[in-house]
Amino acid sequence: MISNTILIVDDEIGIRELLSEILREEGYQVTAVENAEQACKSRKQTRPDLILLDIWMPDTDGITLLKEWVSNGSLTMPVIIMSGHGSIETAIEATRIGAFDYLEKPIPLQKLLSTVKRSLQRGQIESAPIPSLADLGNGPLIINLRKQLEQIAHLKTPLLLMGEQGTGVELCAHFLRRPNAPWIETDTLISFTDSPFNLLEQAKDGLLFLKEIGGFDKQEQKNLLLLISNLEKYNVRLVCATSVSLVELVEQGSYDLKLYQILNGLCIQIPPLKEHREDIPDLVNQILTRYIESNEISLRQFSTAALNFLRNHNWSGNLTQLTSTIHSLALTSASEEISIDEVKRILSPVTPLQNISGISFDAPLREARDLFEKIYFERLINYENGSMSRVAERSGLERTHLYRKLKLLGIKLRNH
Repeated sequence: MISNTILIVDDEIGIRELLSEILREEGYQVTAVENAEQACKSRKQTRPDLILLDIWMPDTDGITLLKEWVSNGSLTMPVIIMSGHGSIETAIEATRIGAFDYLEKPIPLQKLLSTVKRSLQRGQIESAPIPSLADLGNGPLIINLRKQLEQIAHLKTPLLLMGEQGTGVELCAHFLRRPNAPWIETDTLISFTDSPFNLLEQAKDGLLFLKEIGGFDKQEQKNLLLLISNLEKYNVRLVCATSVSLVELVEQGSYDLKLYQILNGLCIQIPPLKEHREDIPDLVNQILTRYIESNEISLRQFSTAALNFLRNHNWSGNLTQLTSTIHSLALTSASEEISIDEVKRILSPVTPLQNISGISFDAPLREARDLFEKIYFERLINYENGSMSRVAERSGLERTHLYRKLKLLGIKLRNH
C-alpha cells in the first residue's frame, strides 16, 4: 500500500481539490495549502515526500520559494513545478534551480500520475539534500565567502580552497558546479600515471575536485601539473583544497614551486567555525532537522542554554565535528529537549585527578590550589586561543578580577 505524503501548493481551490482527490484515490496521503507561507509551515510539520508547487501565488511565487529552499538546505524532497501560464524558459529555470520536473496546466491525468511516481522513485534514490553554502551559515563571513565564489564562478582558472579540516570546502566546490554537469571527486592522483586522461574524460564539461593536495607526493604533483595543462582541452573546471600551508611545504622542499605558483594564482580562504560563532545556533537546528527528516531520529530540540554552550565551544574540527556532536546528542538524549548538561558531558568531560600533572597531594592546600589555578588558566587561555573575553566567560570571572588573578599567578598574556 502506498503511504507517500504529498504537499500541494496552489492558490486555486478548484485545482487543490481536484489534485487532492486524484492522488488520494491512488493511495497517497495529501495535504493542500494555498500560499507560500502555509507551504513553509506545512513542510516543517508534515515533512512530505513530494511537493507539487504552483508558480503563480499571491504572496511569493513558486520559483522564489524554490530558490529559498535550495539556499537554506531545505530542498530534501523532489519538487514538481506547476503553471497554467508556462513557457520553455520557465521550465528550464525551474529544473536548473532544483525542481524535478515541470507540469503545465491543465495537467493530463496520466502525465500527473507518471511524473509523481517517477519523482518519488528518484526521491528515494537521492534522499540527501543538495549541497548548499547555507550549510556553512548565513553570517557576514559566509555572505562574503559567497560573494567571492560568485565573482569567480565563470572563470576557468584552477581554484585553490584553503581552510582547516572540516570547514566545508566540498560545499564551496559544489557551489561552483554547473547544474547537471559532471562532478568528479578524488584525493589521489597516483592512478593518473596509468591512465593519464581518465579523470579528465570523466569530468569533461564539468568540475574536478581534488582534496588535500598538500599531501600529494612528488609523482602526484607531477601528475597534477600534467592534468592542469590539459584542462582547457576537456573543458574541466579544477578546484583543489588544502588544510596545510603550501608555501611552507615549498620552503621545506617537499612541494613543487611551479605547481604552487599556478595554484596560488586564484585562492580563497574558508573561515573556521570559531570565527563565525553567530552561525552555530542556526547550523545546529539545521543539522538536527536534517536527521529528523531522514527519520534517523525522533523529534528533538536543544534548550537555549545548550545552544549557547554549543555557540561558545571551540570547534577544532569545525563543521564536521559539530555535525557528529549533534548526531551523537540526538541519538543519546533521554528526552525531547537536549539539555546543557548533556552537551557538557560530551564536550567537557571531567578530567580525573590523576591526570592533572604537576600537583603534589603532599603540598600545603594553598600551594596546591595556586598551582592548580595556574594550570587551569594556562590551559583555558590556550584553549580559547588567547581570547580573554571568552576566558572570563568560561571561568566565571569579571575581566578586571581575571587580569588581577593572572598577574598574581605569574601568567604572562600573549602579545597580539
